[in-house]
Amino acid sequence: MPTQRFAVFAAFALNGIVFGSWAARVPALADRIGATEGSLGLALLGGSIGLAATAPLAARLCVAVGARAVLLASALLGALVLPAIDLVGSPLQLGAVLLLVGALNAALDVSMNLSAVTVIRASGRALMPQFHAGFSVGGLIGSLGAAAAASADWTPLRHFLVATAACLVLLAWIARAVPGAAPERGRPDDTGGSPLRRPALWLLAAVALCSAIAEGASADWSALFLVTERGVGDGAAAIAYAAFSTAMAAARLLGEPVQRRLGPHRLLQLGALVAASGLALAVLVPLPAAGFGGFALAGLGLAFAFPVVMDLAGEAGRRADGGGGEREIGLVTTIAYTGFLAGPPLVGGIAQASSLTTSLGLVAAVVALTAPLAALARRSRDREVTRRGASPARS
Repeated sequence: MPTQRFAVFAAFALNGIVFGSWAARVPALADRIGATEGSLGLALLGGSIGLAATAPLAARLCVAVGARAVLLASALLGALVLPAIDLVGSPLQLGAVLLLVGALNAALDVSMNLSAVTVIRASGRALMPQFHAGFSVGGLIGSLGAAAAASADWTPLRHFLVATAACLVLLAWIARAVPGAAPERGRPDDTGGSPLRRPALWLLAAVALCSAIAEGASADWSALFLVTERGVGDGAAAIAYAAFSTAMAAARLLGEPVQRRLGPHRLLQLGALVAASGLALAVLVPLPAAGFGGFALAGLGLAFAFPVVMDLAGEAGRRADGGGGEREIGLVTTIAYTGFLAGPPLVGGIAQASSLTTSLGLVAAVVALTAPLAALARRSRDREVTRRGASPARS
């Protein structure tokens, strides 16, 4: 039987496989249902709305029945619903199915982060970045599988059925090893009160929001920026996001000693400065090489933002019995998804009113803002801990 650590990594990877599988087949799906760019954009928005709307509900469900049950159920349903994406006949139907996909993804995201927190608490190691690297690895597997299926002239439905079968086999293998806290109902709250009344959590959520805006902007606009502003060809421009993703995945896989040495808050501050510097390099130096290098630096700097914030949010909700964290992770996840949802359209709107260079320059300023926000979150956390009579953890 796999270890709990591997089971959680595999759950993150499974989530990435499902996402990478359908996201890479969007062009084929759009062509089959006759979707225009506008109608396809609205359909894809359904997935983002499902993510943002369901995260707080998923957190409450984890409180009620436990993170392990939510993880297994959402992973199972998420894999089973994948073939339904190719059964739609219109952009409206696609949007409805993606709304469901997004909702299940949110439930899996919240619950697997809580399971990751359980492993981290038991091991005492800074493993959250490695777990989030699992999603990147899964996304790569899913997208490569999609490319192979397309090259073999498989229909999306056939491809999705094979991907579903693979995910179900993986889930069956890890199911018994998946950790998760027991339901929280009836247990005393000794964490400092409702998350809505805790400034440290709102500051962490603000860090997640700014980082999500920057990550979404880099993912959606880096290639177009290099084509329109630097004169790079479409094929070469696609390398920008590959460089961004590779740097992010590598940093997460190898980042445990860095987080252990610097502490989570200092790592967030350093990452913000690296990401902002990378985006600034891309927009201020009018050379294609600066663009590629800048987006790779942005991926390196943003690599730790979401996993470290999840780690800190889970720790903020830790009870004396070692459980807790559901509400805190739910709050931060909801706000982060709002950044992923709103960021790319905002970048596009500003670019239309001015230029894409100006728009991405503003994104660099936004991500730089996370450095002081992380410092404020550390101070607020220390004040909360001091009021409860404990010693602040390493920053």
